[in-house]
Amino acid sequence: MNSIVRLMPDATALQPDFRSAMRQLVGGVSVITVGRGDEVTGMTVSSLSSLSIEPASVIVSLNRNASSWPILQRERVFGANLLAAGQVGVAERFSGKGGLRGAERFAGAEWRKHVTGVPLLVGALAALDCEVEEIIERHSHGIVIGRVVHVEVAPQSAALAYWHGGYVHVDRDEDVARLAPLGGPDPQDEP
Repeated sequence: MNSIVRLMPDATALQPDFRSAMRQLVGGVSVITVGRGDEVTGMTVSSLSSLSIEPASVIVSLNRNASSWPILQRERVFGANLLAAGQVGVAERFSGKGGLRGAERFAGAEWRKHVTGVPLLVGALAALDCEVEEIIERHSHGIVIGRVVHVEVAPQSAALAYWHGGYVHVDRDEDVARLAPLGGPDPQDEP
């Protein structure tokens, strides 16, 4: 009888290679907002994804050491703001650059409140007002499933993405033409 022996690598030794591997993955940049009043805060993420259309829901992975985490757990509502290419400054403020925390991160942009009362970014590609359905805690992060209760969609614009440790913009009109030879959609086929 043959047996397969799997050696489990040291997790610490994997971290640099894993981080490098994940930088190969292009991710849309979003700002997750939580809290109300004096406790308003948020963070920049590239882990937001749709989960379901019916019911409308999203999934996002959040670091449990983030200052936003206890507020999200307690309030159980959040905003998911999908950033446009021109909103790099917002992404950087919410990533904590310059030591900004809490309400300081909201300066320099216009915010609106809807169903849950969390701030939603005016001018974002899309802003989703969400109620937490479930939180699954694993390792350093929490997987948050949110049911969307309000949606705002801006006119089409270039998106902000994160790739190779930096921000890049993705413009549908420019990039579809470049991707067409790779088998992408032909912009002339769109309605």
